[in-house]
Amino acid sequence: MTAELLNGREIAKDYRAGLQEEVEKLKTQGVVPNLTVVIVGNDGASLSYVRSKNKAAEKIGMESAIVHLPEETSEDEVLQKIDELNNDDSVSGILVQVPLPEQVDENKVLEAIAPHKDVDGFSPVNIGRLYTGQRTFVPCTPLGIMELLKHTGSLEGKTVAVVGRSHIVGQPVAKLLTNENATVTLMHSRTKDMVAQLKNFEVVVSAVGKPGLISGKDLKEGAIVIDVGNTVVDDKLVGDVDFESAKEVASYITPVPGGVGPLTITMVLNNTLLAAKWHNGFE
Repeated sequence: MTAELLNGREIAKDYRAGLQEEVEKLKTQGVVPNLTVVIVGNDGASLSYVRSKNKAAEKIGMESAIVHLPEETSEDEVLQKIDELNNDDSVSGILVQVPLPEQVDENKVLEAIAPHKDVDGFSPVNIGRLYTGQRTFVPCTPLGIMELLKHTGSLEGKTVAVVGRSHIVGQPVAKLLTNENATVTLMHSRTKDMVAQLKNFEVVVSAVGKPGLISGKDLKEGAIVIDVGNTVVDDKLVGDVDFESAKEVASYITPVPGGVGPLTITMVLNNTLLAAKWHNGFE
């Protein structure tokens, strides 16, 4: 068996085409979605990622802006900028690029974003709404994972191992999978014999950031493998899963890069569109 590749770039391209149609419809109603990204400092990787979000938004017809603050910017100054954006009706969605400099409390800044503009879905208000089944912005990487999994068939009744319990990926994707009637086990660094247990699962989602954590011999024959790992090793981006061995066992597998990553940016655009619609009473 050789796994079918879940090509995130192609899936994202199709999804963004649909978003572009929605943006054009919204423009006819006088509403232009706007994504504004705040970055503090000059980290090269962060700047590159922010610019890619900016370009992606503009490519589908959205307005996009980057607020680039100096490395030495104080926490109060960052919070003041967030407050300005919260009160700017032309801004649909606000995203703060992390990490932030040490003098700025990341949690305080993320919590300062108005929930109706929190397109990352990290606000405690939006996380609470997710877990209570209310309308909300779902964190972008989990939302992208679910879009990839749609291309593998129904998840109902499937056994799923989610490896990694972060509030950004592991926990929310476990909730979304449960909503699809999958049976989910959330694994982490304290799980006994974690890798040895993976042969029991039909779907494996790994979001740890530990290269080579999982190989083909650890997987159930025909498993669906979603690799969220994103680590630079010898100037190459690698995932948690040894792709070459895993693809000979799995039925579907994501590459790194080119798997989950393109869908994460796509779901930032998706949430920005929703923010514009909801704020203007269109949904």
